[in-house]
Amino acid sequence: MRPPVMTPPRPRLRAALAESPPLWWALLYFFCLLCGYYVLRPVRDAMGASSDASAVFPTFLLDWAATRGIALGEFTLQVLFSATFVVMLLLQPLYGALVSRFPRRVFLPVVYLIFIVCLVGFRWAFETNLSGRGALFFIWIAVFNLFAVTVFWSFMADVFDNEHAKRYYGYIGAGGTIGAFVGPFITTMLVGRIGVANLTLVSVGFLCVCLLCILKLRSWARRNEATRAEQGEQAIGGSIWAGLKLIAADPLLRGLAMLMFFGVGVGTLLYNEQAAIVRQYYPTAEAATRYYSIIDWAVASLTILVQLLLTRWLLRRYGVAPLLLLPAVAILIGFALLSASPLPLLIATVQVMTRASEFSLAKPARETLYTRVSRESRYKAKAVIDTAVYRGGDVTFVWVHKALSALGSQVVFVAGIGIALGMTFGAWRVIRAERRLPEQPAPGRPPEHSHGKPS
Repeated sequence: MRPPVMTPPRPRLRAALAESPPLWWALLYFFCLLCGYYVLRPVRDAMGASSDASAVFPTFLLDWAATRGIALGEFTLQVLFSATFVVMLLLQPLYGALVSRFPRRVFLPVVYLIFIVCLVGFRWAFETNLSGRGALFFIWIAVFNLFAVTVFWSFMADVFDNEHAKRYYGYIGAGGTIGAFVGPFITTMLVGRIGVANLTLVSVGFLCVCLLCILKLRSWARRNEATRAEQGEQAIGGSIWAGLKLIAADPLLRGLAMLMFFGVGVGTLLYNEQAAIVRQYYPTAEAATRYYSIIDWAVASLTILVQLLLTRWLLRRYGVAPLLLLPAVAILIGFALLSASPLPLLIATVQVMTRASEFSLAKPARETLYTRVSRESRYKAKAVIDTAVYRGGDVTFVWVHKALSALGSQVVFVAGIGIALGMTFGAWRVIRAERRLPEQPAPGRPPEHSHGKPS
């Protein structure tokens, strides 16, 4: 029988902040990142649910579709999700080249500076009523969310080792959730006063703070990488397609890709059913934006409760297994209920539960796992999973939903049970692969005080 492992008393948030100065900057970073995103997300969702195709698509595309007898407004989400997937595929090799050829001190700020420039461009597009601005904004926001958040968590895996990730990722996630709660509130309060165009400048302000946090956290990333014999300030090198090769070769990464694909599937089915409800019951842009803001607030409220009360305790005591399996089981139950009675209120409730469990449980668990893989996997394979695989799931299941919706909502949710089972199987594969990993990704355990003052 092995002797019991003695662990230090569980620190509360105040003690954790005092113990780990980079935690302050990580919290501020994730808060500003998600707050800046959620300032704009209700606008994007309202565009996707709009029944007015002329407010979304450029005039030439509407004319092209009309001459061929296609009512483009009936395929708004399908076209937007498909276009987003194509854009994501085109950007993936560019991101891979950036990561391969430039050190972190270059490509991290560059990614965020590109986003800032794009937001300034969208302010001009909204001010001038540029044709097609709705579709462009919808696609760009999706790309921004995935790449910006992916880069954030890749960087956090540089700053924190596996042990510190288990202790602090719950708090970091909670900081982001507070940002996700504050963002829609800012939109609700300001959109009527300053307009949609100037909301982009509010988001720019938050991204500028993110840049400051990146600069502040670099010294701790260098120190943590030194314990793993990694050189974060040097270019990673290798092929721009290395992410795909890493996923094919690594059982853990393959499991994470499967989990992502089917997890996106259940979310996409719910999102499309919810959009149908919005088109029926909330026909104006203002009403739709308000409805989506309420959903975002409900998701953020439930997420932060779970993050503060359960996530850290479950992760430290039981590891990633319950954080991956509990959301899958909850979604299975939710889809079973919806297949029996797809009421609008129940759909909204399951949507809130699905998104909250993803943000509060499944995502922190997945991000913790990336502290135990190579640096190339953290930046390249993770980017493929979080962008190409994610949007591949989106575009697959948005068309699956279109085909199934003709048969009624109950058929959609019966099919969703099968997709949820695929998600559960992916979670099981990740858990099995994780248990075969060594305790640390590289020799040499960092000392407990490694997150004090940077050298």
